[in-house]
Amino acid sequence: MVAGASEHDSYMKTETISDFSRETLKESALQKRRTNRPNQITWEEVSKHTDKSDKWIVVNGAAYDVTEWCKRHPGGYKVISHYAGQDATDAYTAFHKHPQRSNNILKSIYIGDVVDYYSRVPDVTNDFRKLRKLAENMGLIKDSRISFYLLMLTHIVAIEIAAAFLLTHFGLSPVTFILAALLLATSQAQAGWLQHDLGHLSVFATSRLNHAAHRLVIGVIKGAAASWWNFRHFQHHAKPNVVMKDPDITMPKLFLFGTKLPISWGQKRRGIMPYNYQHKYFFLIGPPLLLPVYFHLENLIFVWKKREYIDLICTIVYFARFHLMFSMLIGSFNGFCLYMSMRFIESHWFVWVTQMNHIPMEVDRDQEHDWTRSQLVATCNVDASPPMFLQILIKQQVHLIGDKLFL
Repeated sequence: MVAGASEHDSYMKTETISDFSRETLKESALQKRRTNRPNQITWEEVSKHTDKSDKWIVVNGAAYDVTEWCKRHPGGYKVISHYAGQDATDAYTAFHKHPQRSNNILKSIYIGDVVDYYSRVPDVTNDFRKLRKLAENMGLIKDSRISFYLLMLTHIVAIEIAAAFLLTHFGLSPVTFILAALLLATSQAQAGWLQHDLGHLSVFATSRLNHAAHRLVIGVIKGAAASWWNFRHFQHHAKPNVVMKDPDITMPKLFLFGTKLPISWGQKRRGIMPYNYQHKYFFLIGPPLLLPVYFHLENLIFVWKKREYIDLICTIVYFARFHLMFSMLIGSFNGFCLYMSMRFIESHWFVWVTQMNHIPMEVDRDQEHDWTRSQLVATCNVDASPPMFLQILIKQQVHLIGDKLFL
């Protein structure tokens, strides 16, 4: 899925050294001195450290040992581990709104400078970094206007109230049921874009406010976990369309995206699905089941395993609110049917708007592309179709695509 237009520190929930205890910092420093690691390191040496028990990354020409730190990384161990043995400079810049704070962590796990770093940086990467710097100096990458998001929140709540009003004053009938489901699906889809920008820390100037508002919107208004969304979504941004690193396209039990994975699996006779017909059954089990079934299960499992109890409470508040507003009005069974109908409609909306610019593009194992290329080969523009409702959806998508490179 795609990102907003400001710099994002979407992982650093507190962005303080308290997340990585001072005792651990001291231990890391002592260990570094004991091993007498050289201050000058080659790319060849960096590329060797990609194992689970030995991970190095490179940021701005310096190598860092993230083997232990990745376990404490507020954004999860996976997203930082995806860059083991690679240059993570541009990903680090994109994901950290206040780099001066996270730089304190880097100092404690510093290994040395990569001697041949700048000679290996592609020209397109240097050009992109200059472009980003120019955009920053022009004030193009900055927090969005809060008034816009307040209006967005207002219309989300208003649409939901309109659905309740419809059922309250006109009663339950096939027509009011369908209209209420459409209204609720619209409200939820719009809330999805709002929580998206909050999750990217694009709305408020401080991370704390963004995190708090994100948890409120995605939890109380949408019934999902902020921690789960962050865990999934930023892996996608870090390694878009990369097999086993981007969760959006990693579902080989059902689908094999791209042109290379199907050939590889076919030669090894892997999988149980009739993948040669996946272009047909995708529409039968993909959009219809993604939100109503898969995301619900993944949400609950993630929150329970990670012990994200605050997110769990927010989710419970959402379902309690839905029960009070709708189930008590039209009955528990009808309320359940209304909820699942809402998710069914929203799921189709969500899949079309977020995936039609990714799935047709290159899907492969990690080729270690530079940041600019990795974003471009996984994203395409979408031409608007004649029907008005499709034009509205695609305009939303094109707007987001334009912001993708800068996150």
